[in-house]
Amino acid sequence: MRYEFHPEARLEFRESAAFYDGERTNLGTAFTNEIESVLEKIVDSPVTWPVIEDDIRRCLAHRFPYGVLYTIETDYILIIAIMHC
Repeated sequence: MRYEFHPEARLEFRESAAFYDGERTNLGTAFTNEIESVLEKIVDSPVTWPVIEDDIRRCLAHRFPYGVLYTIETDYILIIAIMHC
């Protein structure tokens, strides 16, 4: 299965990575890698993570205080938000 970003989720992702880059060298890259790892987990097993509201699920990152909110659509996973927790 593939995933697609809602435009606002993509913007959240980019802005968060830029923030971490401003905090410390390569921290934005580490953040990006962590979120990409979360996205891989979601794609591999989309029903694993809990439903938090209606049909929206959340998978938490480990190293950074972020969650990926998503829905399972017919042909893809829609990434709704890269949310700071």
